[in-house]
Amino acid sequence: VQLQAFGGGLVQPGGSLRLSCAATKFSLDYYGIGWFRQAPGKEREGVSCISGNDDSTYYADSVKGRFTISRDDARNTVHLQMNSLKPEDTAVYYCATGLCDYRIAKSEYDFWGQGTLVTVSS
Repeated sequence: VQLQAFGGGLVQPGGSLRLSCAATKFSLDYYGIGWFRQAPGKEREGVSCISGNDDSTYYADSVKGRFTISRDDARNTVHLQMNSLKPEDTAVYYCATGLCDYRIAKSEYDFWGQGTLVTVSS
């Protein structure tokens, strides 16, 4: 059983990246999936989540209007489309399963994947 985030890389300010969170040996259906990020020297913070009940989505204020979370059930994957990236978006991004609500609280998530590094720099 594994959860893996991938798709990170180096991008210029204003650019886009799509992160993916894929599960092996279990289905993501009906799980809340959250995306979190941790910048150097900072605490891990919630970015976005999609609920397992009705696919409701929530976003941190810092990414609202720029990031979009979605499910791809056929590929057992959850994506995070990140547009208009800023240097302050630079961080290691993680996905996890847990309770998705407006708080996007890391304490509500119990199964974490390895992160993927996103660097926004010119």
